[in-house]
Amino acid sequence: MNLNQITVPVSDVEKAIVFYQKLGLKLIVKALPNYARFECPDGDATFSLSQRATLPKGDGICVYFECEELDSYVSELQQKGIVFDTEPVDERWLWREAKLRDLDNNKIILYHAGENRKYPPWRVEEHTI
Repeated sequence: MNLNQITVPVSDVEKAIVFYQKLGLKLIVKALPNYARFECPDGDATFSLSQRATLPKGDGICVYFECEELDSYVSELQQKGIVFDTEPVDERWLWREAKLRDLDNNKIILYHAGENRKYPPWRVEEHTI
């Protein structure tokens, strides 16, 4: 099994397209006013937007995008007008993260984890039965 796509709810697909293109996603499907899909710059995963009249309440959606050169990428995005809630910081779970929100308050976390993404020191070992 492989993760193919994440879809997040937004109030205005057309406005959200502009935001996510600034983040570096490549628009591949534009079915206004209800839907858009993007390719991620690296890997095979896609990311889509779906227009909804009612959005999640509370913390809602949280999407992580991995970035090799996190600090320089965050600087590039800030120069394009993207506002971050937090600058890149080393977290206790051994990931370096920068946090922001999209136009509909969905949490976006840009991060770099290296080997710790899948192989943290506390990784559960496989056991055969």
